[in-house]
Amino acid sequence: MSRKRVIVNGMVQGVGFRYYTEAQASSLGLGGYVRNRSDGAVETEIEGDDEAVERMLTWLHRGPGSASVESVQVTDLTEHGEASFSIRI
Repeated sequence: MSRKRVIVNGMVQGVGFRYYTEAQASSLGLGGYVRNRSDGAVETEIEGDDEAVERMLTWLHRGPGSASVESVQVTDLTEHGEASFSIRI
């Protein structure tokens, strides 16, 4: 099990990035959240099985087809035991 905070920069707001992220994370059985940041980036925390987290990180590096990911910053966090994934405003 692991938990990561991921900051995704690029053209990632206004293109459905949060909704695609929620769908992808839920399909992988991950917990956590995704939200838009005031600086134009998208922030997400993902938690779950190490393999599922790695698959999600791979997906976040490219994002949905409507987005253009320029950079991704990943930080390790302590697990919270969060089982569901949500979009935060």
